[in-house]
Amino acid sequence: MIAEAYLDPIRVLHQEATQAYSFNPTLKERRMRVPLLDLRGQHQALRSQLLAAVERVIDSQQFVLGSEVETFERQIAEYTTTKFAIGCASGSDALVLALMALDLAPGDEVITTPFTFFATAAAIARFGAVPRFVDIDPQTFNIAASQIEAAITPRTRAILPVHLYGQCSEMDAMLEIAARHGLPILEDAAQAIGAQENGRRAGSMGQVGCFSFYPTKNLGGAGDGGMLVTNDEALAERLRRLRVHGGANEYHHDEIGINSRLDAIQAAILSVKFKYLDEWSEIRREKASFYTECLEKAELSAKVMPPYVGPTARHIFHQYVVRIPVHRDAVMKHLAQHGVGSKIYYPVPLHLQKCFAYLGYRTGEFPEAERAALETLALPCFPEMTVDQQRYVVDVLTQFQG
Repeated sequence: MIAEAYLDPIRVLHQEATQAYSFNPTLKERRMRVPLLDLRGQHQALRSQLLAAVERVIDSQQFVLGSEVETFERQIAEYTTTKFAIGCASGSDALVLALMALDLAPGDEVITTPFTFFATAAAIARFGAVPRFVDIDPQTFNIAASQIEAAITPRTRAILPVHLYGQCSEMDAMLEIAARHGLPILEDAAQAIGAQENGRRAGSMGQVGCFSFYPTKNLGGAGDGGMLVTNDEALAERLRRLRVHGGANEYHHDEIGINSRLDAIQAAILSVKFKYLDEWSEIRREKASFYTECLEKAELSAKVMPPYVGPTARHIFHQYVVRIPVHRDAVMKHLAQHGVGSKIYYPVPLHLQKCFAYLGYRTGEFPEAERAALETLALPCFPEMTVDQQRYVVDVLTQFQG
């Protein structure tokens, strides 16, 4: 098959990664373009399968929800080791629906991280509820479980950790805290499909797991798409109603929901890609390991600190994010001048965003989140990336004078 033929060359990375790293100073002679992410190879390899899936939906004339979505929901439920999966329009909507199912009300508080994509806290604020921020662990960049209990108040309604960059948060500690206080945990697993902590899949450990299928994700569609997973049957049924205006059927509504349905075309495309998800994730892990090895051999690991991977974690490297304590922005500019893409996830912590000024947070309240915003940088990392491209990225970093 074309898809299998396309995977064969990148399967050799593990063998090639054992070769000794050797710095090559002749960058001008080797200049190449290394984008942060390039989906063309993936889509070209799967083109015939993707087009057949789209054609199947067009011929069926069933464009919203339906059998394609039901099939994909079953795949995701099985993959995440949960009983129920509910497709919706986006990862952002998955968060909104999960909080809606908790009957979140104005004045309620939800504990979460200030170092994440905007949608996490925005979903909380949408209900008039209060994002109660807790600082992050400086190694994983995830919410620091050790600080959560001190943030719990009588108004706390839930804990919302984010499994950032493809590595799960400290779920064991959080589950113990949540159990003591009778609080549900909602997992923002938008970046972590397939990630594991102590053998448990992201999304399966709390009351609800929320996923995104934005095109850049490890499992990405051809547009927006999202999913909620849970082991609670009553909660699953309510989420199914809430995604279709709160209606038990088209014209009978038990409560007020929203319009957030997964398109059949997106589900069909995602079902095609789903077959390759684990292999893509393993290739990402191998590329991350190779990056780390190269940085260490180039004696850069003190200046460009590789990601930390927890001893019980299966990190699926949605992003390969390094910490650059000095001259991060200058390094980013240097990479761009040599054709290497990079990106800052995230340059302004949420507690310092203008739209959340009303919460009253000040600079210095969450020092680790603020430091991460100033020091982190994502390097190119995607399954189709070549070993030579990775070596070139490290060579460019080695040439930086700062």
